Amino acid sequence: MLNKKIKILFRHHSMEMGGVEKVLLGLLNNLNRDKFEITVCLSLNQGKLRDELPEHVRKVYLTEGKEDFSSNNILQKLQLIARRIKLKKLRDNPAITDNIINDTFDIEIGMDYRDYDAILNSTNKNSKKIGWFHSEVNVPKFQPLVPNILKSFPQFDHMVYCSHKIKDMMHHYYPKLDYPSESVIINPIPIEDIKKKAEEKLDNFPEGPVFVSIGRLHTRKGYHKLMEAHKKLIDEGLHHSIVVIGDGGEMKNLKDQATNLNVEKTFILAGNQMNPYPYVKRADYFVLSSESEAWPLVIAEALILQKPIVATNVGDVGLMIKDQETGYLISYDVDEMYKGMKAFLTNPELVLHIRENLKNIESQFDNKKIFDSVEEIIETLHGK
Repeated sequence: MLNKKIKILFRHHSMEMGGVEKVLLGLLNNLNRDKFEITVCLSLNQGKLRDELPEHVRKVYLTEGKEDFSSNNILQKLQLIARRIKLKKLRDNPAITDNIINDTFDIEIGMDYRDYDAILNSTNKNSKKIGWFHSEVNVPKFQPLVPNILKSFPQFDHMVYCSHKIKDMMHHYYPKLDYPSESVIINPIPIEDIKKKAEEKLDNFPEGPVFVSIGRLHTRKGYHKLMEAHKKLIDEGLHHSIVVIGDGGEMKNLKDQATNLNVEKTFILAGNQMNPYPYVKRADYFVLSSESEAWPLVIAEALILQKPIVATNVGDVGLMIKDQETGYLISYDVDEMYKGMKAFLTNPELVLHIRENLKNIESQFDNKKIFDSVEEIIETLHGK
């Protein structure tokens, strides 16, 4: 009995290409499999990363993903309606969900605020509950979600923040909240895997100079502003391209905007890519235009591949990048994006200085410390 593994359940919405999903994969691949028996339950068996879970991890899902739906539009709409009904039924009846998962656990972990209710409503009242929090709580569009999140926090046994700024913001805005025990654990970086995948060949990559960006197509990622800055530079005769890797609800709006600005050929919406790293490797620069972030994994990935970065100074970006030493920090503003990209396009001395400083940048990432910290939290909670 002394050698019995600690049983862990991770709950998450889906496996779309994103930072939280990459963090989850990092944990699944690196937590000590001699200590832990791991199950992942997805609400939707959906996303490009859904088949990337390691073999030793048991995967359960509550509903099919869009990838498994009919190609017929009418049937697909009916399937979506049926899926919504099923998910609502499962939310209202946690016991049914727990029967699907068909196991009990020592630790249950919600990787995102969308997973909190599923964890806290579990019929397994003896398990310890851990939440992961990645969001800047003061962002206006996030406000409708805040009341439910505030109710959830005190119910957890432990809360993990992926950045110091995220934790500080919560305590600044809600100092009287009954917080559980807390830790700040930055996102792990699979350094050697990134370097290896970056060597894959690409076809039809635009001629330079090229900025690349990776992110879900959501308004808070700021791609509509980035496109305006791009247009200003093009109109000044500063030739360059921007390649955006990612998909999401803003795809149509961004395509329409590119058409209206006549930049369809230079502001390239490349969609999701299973391996985005060759795009970063081939590009001259990386750009992050977000209104809000926590500890953005894409910044760490671009640093590992030694790309000069123009980035909005949000979340912990200012801790990851030293302004005009290992990158160029800007505010969330069209003119600032324009100014930052123009600096890279017109100031080769600055770019050379940054490239020199990036040569040993990976020494700032310590994955072992990260995974050891997560294991310590789990083992401590299990021992209580």
